[in-house]
Amino acid sequence: MYYKGVYHLFYQYNPKGAVWGNIVWGHSVSKDLINWKELQPALYPSKPFDKYGCWSGSATIVPGQGPVILYTGVVDKRSNEVQCIAIPANTSDPFLTKWVKPNRLNPIVTADHNMNGSVFRDPTTAWLGKDRLWRILVGSKHDDTGLAYLYRSKDFVKWTRAKHPIHSAKTTGMWECPDFYPVPLQGKNGLDASMIGDSVKHVLKNSLDMTRYEYYTVGTYIQNKDKYIPDNTSEDGWGGLRYDYGNFYASKSFFDPSKNRRIIWGWANESDTKEDDVKKGWAGIQADVEVTFSFSSLDKAEAFDPNWVNAEDLCAQKGSKVQGGLGPFGLLTLASKKLEEYTPVFFRVFKASNKHVILMCSDAKRLLSNN
Repeated sequence: MYYKGVYHLFYQYNPKGAVWGNIVWGHSVSKDLINWKELQPALYPSKPFDKYGCWSGSATIVPGQGPVILYTGVVDKRSNEVQCIAIPANTSDPFLTKWVKPNRLNPIVTADHNMNGSVFRDPTTAWLGKDRLWRILVGSKHDDTGLAYLYRSKDFVKWTRAKHPIHSAKTTGMWECPDFYPVPLQGKNGLDASMIGDSVKHVLKNSLDMTRYEYYTVGTYIQNKDKYIPDNTSEDGWGGLRYDYGNFYASKSFFDPSKNRRIIWGWANESDTKEDDVKKGWAGIQADVEVTFSFSSLDKAEAFDPNWVNAEDLCAQKGSKVQGGLGPFGLLTLASKKLEEYTPVFFRVFKASNKHVILMCSDAKRLLSNN
């Protein structure tokens, strides 16, 4: 979140080692998203409602109150999950170093008797409707159907579940880390989560536990029915659009009001063994690369076939060694000194009917030797 000139990054973190376990909410702050200062953990298991874990959630800036964290607490060894609230101990502290979990409020949401409490987690950033009710989503599943429950509140304390999920999709399994936010029909600015109207569409993103990828659709949010209907521009499931076709999971976006943009953070977990992670002392990475490629002309771009709908399949078909009209070009990452091994990140340019289409690919299996 961005609050009073400071970016706050919260993340799942094991302070006792480079493997999963002992999860707390790590907390780092920055004024430019580049230089970061690590603070003490914001949340760690300390109450009966989160005795066995403080899992993922979101932050919301509540007008007149300030930042509020909603997170999933694990109450027992059977992994029954509840939704909890935390607030800053001192809102005048510019870094919001300490957070408290009011006993009188927690947990704010529990699973109903007909719901599976072990698949009930990751509350979203809240948004405020025209009816002055706050709303959040919580990820879950029923049998093999993934779904996002919707809850409403007048005061950000007492929450009531809507009769129906905001959306669901069969055969997708557990929806982890759901994200729901508006995007403008015109322009490239990000929007506050509470923005609604005819000038926006909405994005619903889910992290599918069965595939460990991030899937999203763009569609219409009908607020008076609290229903989300995806457009027919992509599949609503495993074959649909993904934020990233590499190793990218459990992402969360936030609106940055200082620059009117929406920023997405995601988790990139390497393929190292547990033993290697312990040896090097860290696991999981963040990367930000900016590169510019220039061309004197785009005339040689190949024609784009509108039947191409799956970018991953097209990347496999074209490959990094198949010469095209304009591409492949790009970067060699994770390269050994003599290029015995490397991972190419490469691009191709195609010409559609009224625009150019860019295909971005990576190939983690590419070896230069013997090819």
